[in-house]
Amino acid sequence: MDARISRRLRQARVARLATADANGRPHVVPVCFARDGRSFYTPLDLKPKRVRLEELARVRHIRANSNVSLLVDEYSENWEKLWYVLVRGTARLLSKGKELAKAHRLLRTKYPQYRGRLLPEGAPVIRIRAQRIIGWGRL
Repeated sequence: MDARISRRLRQARVARLATADANGRPHVVPVCFARDGRSFYTPLDLKPKRVRLEELARVRHIRANSNVSLLVDEYSENWEKLWYVLVRGTARLLSKGKELAKAHRLLRTKYPQYRGRLLPEGAPVIRIRAQRIIGWGRL
């Protein structure tokens, strides 16, 4: 991966996760994320939600259609400073195992808020395996 893209991904605090249901209807939601160089991880944390975790649109969509996109970007009124990184890949819900524990460590390292009760042991995480990463703009 290009060092400039890697730096932007390391520094970015938020991304947008795009999923699609079984009929191809899109859904986009802002997410926190961490990466280990091979995969991206976004938690299903304990921030208030209107439905149970299993009923979240992103979870239902991933179960029906594992193709996802993760968009990390920065907007500026000075358009010479615009950039984005688009990650296309497949997603899977992790609910146990060593990879889940690793994802929790990465997320707690990046976001101090997850060191408390927002990300309890065993909380599910969405893993995205990148198939293509595209960078554009002032990376």
